[in-house]
Amino acid sequence: MPSPFHLYQYQPGEQVTLKKPHPCGGYVWIVVRTGAEITLRCETCGRQIVLARQVLEKRTKKVEKPADNQEQSDDTK
Repeated sequence: MPSPFHLYQYQPGEQVTLKKPHPCGGYVWIVVRTGAEITLRCETCGRQIVLARQVLEKRTKKVEKPADNQEQSDDTK
């Protein structure tokens, strides 16, 4: 019987907003590395943490794709 639980496919470079703040006050983290455990870097202070995928999914409030606007504008020049 398939599990109803769905794992989100995190990609390096995505911005993840967590439900609770980091002690520095930041909510936004950048995905650095993925796998069974995911490495995140705090956008505010630069601290890196490693969380299990299931723990990160419970703590995640919002995921944003990286902005590619700079790459597109560089290609048109």
